[in-house]
Amino acid sequence: MLEVETSLHDCLQKFFGFDSFKGQQEAIISSVLEGKDTFVIMPTGGGKSLCYQLPALVSEGTAIIISPLIALMKNQVDALRNFGNEDGIAHFLNSSLTKAEIAKVKQDIKAGKTKLLYVAPESLTKEDNVAFFHEIKISFFAIDEAHCISEWGHDFRPEYRRLRPIIEQIGKVPIIALTATATPKVQQDIQKNLGMTKANVFKSSFNRSNLYYEVRPKQNVIKEVIKYIKSQQGKSGIVYCLSRKKVEELAETLRVNGIKALPYHAGLEAKERAKTQDAFLMEDIDVIVATIAFGMGIDKPDVRFVIHHDIPKSLEGYYQETGRAGRDGGEGNCVTFYSYDDIVKLEKFMKGKPVAEQEIGKQLLLETVSYAETSSCRRKFLLHYFGEEFDEAGCGGMCDNCRNPKQKFEGMDDIALAIEAVLDVKEKFKTKDVINVLLGNITSTVKTYKHNELECFGKGAEDDKTEKYWNAVIRQALVSGLLSKDIENYGLLKVTKEGNKFLDEPYSMMVTKDHDYEGTESDDDDEGGSGGGNKGGSGADEVLFAALKDLLKQTAHKLKLPPYVIFQEVSLEEMAIQYPIKMDELVNITGVGQGKAQKFGKPFIDLIAKYVEENEIERPLDMVVKSIVNKSGLKVYIIQSIDRKLPLEDVAKAKGLALNDLISEIESIVHSGTKVNINYYLNDIMDEDKQEEALEYFKESESDSINEALKELGEDEYTEEEMRLMRIKFLSEFGN
Repeated sequence: MLEVETSLHDCLQKFFGFDSFKGQQEAIISSVLEGKDTFVIMPTGGGKSLCYQLPALVSEGTAIIISPLIALMKNQVDALRNFGNEDGIAHFLNSSLTKAEIAKVKQDIKAGKTKLLYVAPESLTKEDNVAFFHEIKISFFAIDEAHCISEWGHDFRPEYRRLRPIIEQIGKVPIIALTATATPKVQQDIQKNLGMTKANVFKSSFNRSNLYYEVRPKQNVIKEVIKYIKSQQGKSGIVYCLSRKKVEELAETLRVNGIKALPYHAGLEAKERAKTQDAFLMEDIDVIVATIAFGMGIDKPDVRFVIHHDIPKSLEGYYQETGRAGRDGGEGNCVTFYSYDDIVKLEKFMKGKPVAEQEIGKQLLLETVSYAETSSCRRKFLLHYFGEEFDEAGCGGMCDNCRNPKQKFEGMDDIALAIEAVLDVKEKFKTKDVINVLLGNITSTVKTYKHNELECFGKGAEDDKTEKYWNAVIRQALVSGLLSKDIENYGLLKVTKEGNKFLDEPYSMMVTKDHDYEGTESDDDDEGGSGGGNKGGSGADEVLFAALKDLLKQTAHKLKLPPYVIFQEVSLEEMAIQYPIKMDELVNITGVGQGKAQKFGKPFIDLIAKYVEENEIERPLDMVVKSIVNKSGLKVYIIQSIDRKLPLEDVAKAKGLALNDLISEIESIVHSGTKVNINYYLNDIMDEDKQEEALEYFKESESDSINEALKELGEDEYTEEEMRLMRIKFLSEFGN
């Protein structure tokens, strides 16, 4: 152990080459060296690793570092070995090692060479390892990524819950727990679970002033991502997606569009993941497309942008992932594409999980929705979520809402009304229930608890005020500390002391209306329907779009077909952005493909060519997104399987797809103009009359919306799956 305090600075210089400590590092290290349990909450880039590495290097014995990711352990061990001449100074112990390598690790520890041993929580619980730890001198335990302990954390791992009993079994030594993200609830959970409620707590500010936060509507998202990355030429970035399938597809799309990118997810071989991570660190590639499996503890200081193709499941996850940008204090842009449809999908994924887990998941999602849809300062919102007060004037235009402020309105009376409603329902209900009371909506909860008899019932419905309006009002009251949310009890709203004071003496408070993202399409190639488009917005040439729409109507009228059978609006919109004037350019437009281009395309490219010439338009050919070649392999397999009349369940199983996803793939094939005959499958699951009725509906309907079809023909009569299959049959027979 160190004899004099001043030598800490000598060690910092000797081992790490730094002249001074950052923030609270010195106080944290002193706490660990004094043998006290220590809890560190420090944002990404704040220098957490040093808080346990330095005390480990100067203490007697070996520090055991519990870390959740093999790639992260390797990274840290390599870095530590570079600081000294002795490779044995740091080791890791996990499932990737051979027996001979494990023997070498244990030998170095016994010889006193090893100061830091990184272990996975699973390795710590193995009996032979526990026995080995009894034989050696342990200086302290460090639990990295400690939020993994909490079910309320964004990356809960059940094995982390078993750490305390194992540590106690091994012997009483100090613990340092570290995390880059913890709400007050998660902080409490970590301390309780690790039995360190009396620990020294060091909490740094969560504000990363160099990060710019922006949320964009999810329209033409693939094209927007490509455009954005190409505008960041030569800079390193990460694109996060929720599913492995989307990661693979997007990485491939970026590559064929000239961007040096690779995929990263837990389904890839460990060697391949390590190779990709090294390529990113060495700047052989510019972009990693990843699931959340990537980046925990990644030590690359100059990541210049983090894009979320999909909104994360929690704000902790969002904060952690965006926190990988600009760790050197330089530029860091965080761009998220958001559509409420994605939230609906995430809620569907939760079905089948235990009820308590579903409730927690829904609460975390609600917070994410609030963040995405708010029009007030994003930085203030984020920091408030982590229990930190922040004056939005300090944002300095470093979020989209502060850079382009929205119109505000005086909210004093409505905030008071919302607080009164929370008190009237005895502080026992969630935001949605309180809003239903304010709007006078008769729901089952309102009926059960007789909320319609309350004085405030329906008082918030005047002047066409909507649910979105009241969401913004309640959010402002939460951020201002007048209301609080009891997260542990399913997000029930409570009135704070300040809230009661506000009722006695109200004062001016400005509120900003929320953004509306409900009309946005979820993705370029998501399932079914005409995608809605945006009526010539998002960069489309409105004059050309209107002309193409007229031509579509004329063509549909002549062929006696609904317009969407020929081209969907989203395809017309893309034509009005890309100006295709040759058949091989038209084929690249979303939802066109070879079949439709040949059958319907000529008048459309003739019209565009004439328009381009007359208006002397420079065509943005560089932004024609090339489609993925390797996707065709799956499509060919599906077409061949349908030709062989294989049951769709078997086709889905063979490719590891859910039936829903297979139907989406078939829809994509049909929308591109290829004919498929699924009559053999439909005849097995539906009787002839039912099929005939659905076919007649699509022939006469102006819309191919599945929801509208189900409403018209009866949700009791048809399932969503059956209706989508009937739409495929209709498009195949009449459009292709």
